[in-house]
Amino acid sequence: MRSKAVLLFLVLGAFTAYYVYSPIPDDIEERWKLMLTDCFFRSLSHLADFSELLGLKDYMGVMMFITFVERVVPVSDERVQVAEELFSGVEVLMYQPRQERGAGEMRRAIIYLHGGGWCLGSSRMGPYDLLARQLVTELNAVVVSVEYRLAPAHHFPVQFEDVYHVVKHFLQVDILDSYKVDPERVAVSGDSAGGNLAAAVAQQLQLDPEQHVKLKVQALIYPVLQALDLNTPSYQQNQHMPILPRTLMVRFWSQYFTSDKSLFWSMMANDHNSPESAALLKFVNWSAFLPESYRQAYNYSAPPIAANETPKGSNGPVRSMIDPRASPLLVPDAVLRPLPKAYVLTCEYDVLRDDGMMYAMRLRQAGVDVTHEHYSDGFHGALMFNIWPTDFEIARRMANNYILWLKENL
Repeated sequence: MRSKAVLLFLVLGAFTAYYVYSPIPDDIEERWKLMLTDCFFRSLSHLADFSELLGLKDYMGVMMFITFVERVVPVSDERVQVAEELFSGVEVLMYQPRQERGAGEMRRAIIYLHGGGWCLGSSRMGPYDLLARQLVTELNAVVVSVEYRLAPAHHFPVQFEDVYHVVKHFLQVDILDSYKVDPERVAVSGDSAGGNLAAAVAQQLQLDPEQHVKLKVQALIYPVLQALDLNTPSYQQNQHMPILPRTLMVRFWSQYFTSDKSLFWSMMANDHNSPESAALLKFVNWSAFLPESYRQAYNYSAPPIAANETPKGSNGPVRSMIDPRASPLLVPDAVLRPLPKAYVLTCEYDVLRDDGMMYAMRLRQAGVDVTHEHYSDGFHGALMFNIWPTDFEIARRMANNYILWLKENL
């Protein structure tokens, strides 16, 4: 009987070790901590798949547990004043310095857009609350953290429109003045899907003839920027990497556009392009816009063009994915040239690495002042792993470098 118990213990131990272990590159710091963190995310993802299969709750409904478990109640403290506001009907959290640094001194402002694949996340999550407080205290800045609506309850372009309305509202001269913000020192920034929204907002503001107050900088943290080619070298190299495997990123894209599950499988096969998107593939030709060292052994081939008809109506998924408000990488150089100074952060072990690299190169070729900071030991989402027990040293390095760049350029 005892031998059976020992055998069962060994089997369970071996199964647990097999499940927890994932092949993580040696140059990533704190590998075991990342393995354990990834084990939680994978377990939740499996539970979400199982729940959806049984018809209990949809996948993203279960994955929202991540958002809920990290949710905090943002409160004021001795250095930072926090308030909930509505800007054009959209919820925002306003973070402001409590202490004045100088009589009549005007402040910087950062409009921050959280990540989460347009389906998850919240400005009220602990990591975003902590980052906002750091920006306030170290930059004497006002931070506008936007609580935009999420998919799949709300599909594109709702998320973009929420954010754009907030930015337009905040950039009114009288609103800026009420928060003591210098109209020449305003930034838009975001991570992952938030980086996508930040890039799209920066582009659309430049095209708006009624917009007089301009952004000074845009800061994009491992942004997702295009939906046409989901088989770039970084998508191939990092398809099973924590925290954002290729399957999850494709799921985010498909649910951003539609609840029709067929789009997911089409995007997984990378055969979702249409004759309408074919002309735009030149903007995501990674053989032209990636440094040779990042192409590695991968040979470029343009994604196939499906013969099926484009869905009717401007809200069809195919039309959505070629809309620059969803895929900011697809705009011509003429739209890039007037954009504000940019900071682009990319991570080596991230399916979105090549999106950010191609955008940084295209911006630079268009004459935009770009700082491209690449973390050779970085993984997707690293900046937000700043709270125990998932506090990583790389998160501190990223935050310090990001804030330093804002201090010098905003």
